[in-house]
Amino acid sequence: MKIPQTPGFLFQSHHFDPKWSTHRVTDDMEATAKNFIIYVSSITASLSYCYFISSKIPKGIYRFISLIPILYLFTILPLRCSSVFTTAITASFTTWLTNFKLIRFAFDLDQSPYRPSDSLLRFITVTSLPIQSKTTASNSVNSPPHRFRFKLGFQVLIFTILVRTVLNHKHRFQLHPNLLLLIYCGLLFLIIDIVTAVINALLLLSTGLELEPSSDQPYLATSLQNFWSRWNLLVTNTLRHTVYKPVRLAFSNYKWAPLAGVLASFIVSGLMHELFVYQLSREEPTWEMTWFFVLHGVCVVVEMIVKRYLAGGRLRLPDFMAWMLTMGFMATTGMWLFFPPLIRTRLDVKILQEYTLVIDFIKTKFFIL
Repeated sequence: MKIPQTPGFLFQSHHFDPKWSTHRVTDDMEATAKNFIIYVSSITASLSYCYFISSKIPKGIYRFISLIPILYLFTILPLRCSSVFTTAITASFTTWLTNFKLIRFAFDLDQSPYRPSDSLLRFITVTSLPIQSKTTASNSVNSPPHRFRFKLGFQVLIFTILVRTVLNHKHRFQLHPNLLLLIYCGLLFLIIDIVTAVINALLLLSTGLELEPSSDQPYLATSLQNFWSRWNLLVTNTLRHTVYKPVRLAFSNYKWAPLAGVLASFIVSGLMHELFVYQLSREEPTWEMTWFFVLHGVCVVVEMIVKRYLAGGRLRLPDFMAWMLTMGFMATTGMWLFFPPLIRTRLDVKILQEYTLVIDFIKTKFFIL
């Protein structure tokens, strides 16, 4: 299988003019600040409309119709962002999480963010952020602070080492393209955990609320079903309440209702990831991302059926072999369908360029001080 061009060519012009770098980052920061003001204002005004007007409409199709303009606005809002990183954050929190919470609010589905007794501020906070439920939050609050600090510090250290490896590979040594993609997987996992941990700490100090955990050690998964129940828990929980449970309830008279719910969740996830890539790259979809999740949905359903028929049996793979097969399947299908649209549109290059510009900007300011 031919691997798409890797981001090594980014570093052919790695040595930036410090003045140009400073001006570029300053302009980007000003644009980001303006877009942030627009973003917060749009979120506040839109969710205020939902709280004061849509909530007075009976739940169901009519309330959903009243929310269509808001859902559309939250879908195109990330397109105003000027960088890949801010686009990714806005798309994840707004197009994904907030829109799906508004769908739950429209039909009053499980764990709808709306409660008549809640204040407007709490409704906006809970709807626009992946806030934990009280039960989950109470369990996580009891975790030792020193363990949290050690984990975060260790993740930052590993993240720094991986970034330095990628930045230096052009000048000092060559890395195999597959190894670069593996490093990207690690960087993706770490940056999600680190950003979530930092935002969670700030939110806890300011409001007493906590974000949902971002993942649960997916690298230890011993099956596809186990992997997807560990990876990206923010999206998993959203799909569980918005897609899986309604589909399972709709077909509750059939034994295969849970399988239909799982497959529907993967299909919706694939379409949303396709939209996510479009928001980042602004290029025509290739549907590879969608097919990646459809394939995994079918495989998870087959796995669930096999487990059901083998329940109570002695036929079971050793954990290490099951882990190897799971990680091997994830890597193979990722190389085939997941990574090509990201690399073809040079999203990896853009992210590293943004990182390099920010680091050069910080170094310049530090040198001046």
